Amino acid sequence: MRLVLGLAGLLGFGVLLELAPRIGLVSERYAPPTSTILTTLAEQAGEARFWTAVLDTTRTWLLGLAIAVLLGVLAGIALGSVPIVRAATSSTIEFLRPIPSVALIPLVVVLYGPTVTSTLVLVVYAAFWQVLVQVLHGVADIDPVAHDTARSYRLGRLARVRYLVWPTALPYVVTGVRLAATVALILTITGELVIGPPGLGQEIAIARTSGAVPAMYALIVVTGLFGVVANVMTRAAERRALHWHPSMRTEVPA
Repeated sequence: MRLVLGLAGLLGFGVLLELAPRIGLVSERYAPPTSTILTTLAEQAGEARFWTAVLDTTRTWLLGLAIAVLLGVLAGIALGSVPIVRAATSSTIEFLRPIPSVALIPLVVVLYGPTVTSTLVLVVYAAFWQVLVQVLHGVADIDPVAHDTARSYRLGRLARVRYLVWPTALPYVVTGVRLAATVALILTITGELVIGPPGLGQEIAIARTSGAVPAMYALIVVTGLFGVVANVMTRAAERRALHWHPSMRTEVPA
């Protein structure tokens, strides 16, 4: 039912976008009808340049996300496992975390130029905090009784991480990855759009400057589809990774 309602809402939105320029509410020059956008998208799907841009964006997005998740998990466990270190770094984290990644664009362009590396830095910076904060909350959520039990059994640090910290923090990690995937996608497109490395963002910028409005909207639709795919994939991975967790046992499949 949720899927049907979602598709109905999407269809209704498409109909509104089709009717608005047709009846003169907006100029068709700046907001082409849905049918024109979809026709242009079908034409672009037959071009090698389009799929090259899709591949470039996918590569940058997934690579940046993977680096951010790895660093976030390692840093979160390392910082969260030692209370004094967690307390000493909390103010620094709260200072750095709210800094918008787009504010770093001038810096990364100076350091790395209009390259994929610049976009990767933005993606990793933005997505890293999503994972780190969730992991820190997960480590802090360890049951004190379980912690004392592990200590009484004289489990080593690695054993505690494996059998105590990781199972407790995993639901938080999965949530962090889901949030980071969306943020990483946004920063990937933004970096390509503003900085100029190859990808869908660059193609959107080229379409805008050349006046190819339907092509620009068609590419924007593709970025939206990227977001939908990212959400579906992370949700599926969450159900698979947390099949043992009580929240998954009571969840009704979508």
